[in-house]
Amino acid sequence: MITVVMYHHINSDDLPLSNTLEMMEAHLALIAQRYTTVFPGENVPHGICLTFDDGYFDFYHYVFPLLQKYHLKALLAVPTAYILEATTLSAQQRLSLTHAQIYENAMTHAPFCTYEELREMVHSGYVQIASHSMNHVNLTQEGVNLDEELITSKAVLEEKLGVRIDSFVLPYGKYHASVITHAKRHYPYVFRIGNALNPSWEGMGGMLYRIKGDALTSPDALFRPLKQLGFWGKTYLKRIKH
Repeated sequence: MITVVMYHHINSDDLPLSNTLEMMEAHLALIAQRYTTVFPGENVPHGICLTFDDGYFDFYHYVFPLLQKYHLKALLAVPTAYILEATTLSAQQRLSLTHAQIYENAMTHAPFCTYEELREMVHSGYVQIASHSMNHVNLTQEGVNLDEELITSKAVLEEKLGVRIDSFVLPYGKYHASVITHAKRHYPYVFRIGNALNPSWEGMGGMLYRIKGDALTSPDALFRPLKQLGFWGKTYLKRIKH
């Protein structure tokens, strides 16, 4: 089974979508002891895929140094329309926004990683980039341009970063059949929410399930026997469904 974990913020006011820096470091240190982190498509014993949604600057500021320290890999999902080439703003300014303020102030406060920072992380070998759509919209809403959200976002990232983008992370975890069909034409790996494990990198129903790693109550919270039993149970039910 392949375990994929989903995270969002570090030290954010949006507590259900965040971990403290102290908790994240203890959690990553434990993962480094027990597992081998992998990028999508890599098969190794005891492999675990760490995914971070939205490409917030707090990933570069807090998480990237920890990945380097503990020699861990992570997939960072980026909403392309909000990414600046570079910024001269201080880290304090960029981290000053509440979660609710981030998208409306993306062009003035640079609360997302810049392309300059994304290139640095990709070149380090510790970070791989996924598309998280162009505008971070619910792809099931009427009037959404799927070509722009799925194809243009990929093309922009590939041009800016000089790497192939093989992964797509569904915004808000929302989808319907045509979204998945469209996404699978352009990405080998499509990620959703779901708190289940994956039999292989083909996932289930064309999608890879992720377990929630935000709001951890302890560094080993995801790996305790009862929690793991719940993930296995949900995996069994999803396999029957698909």
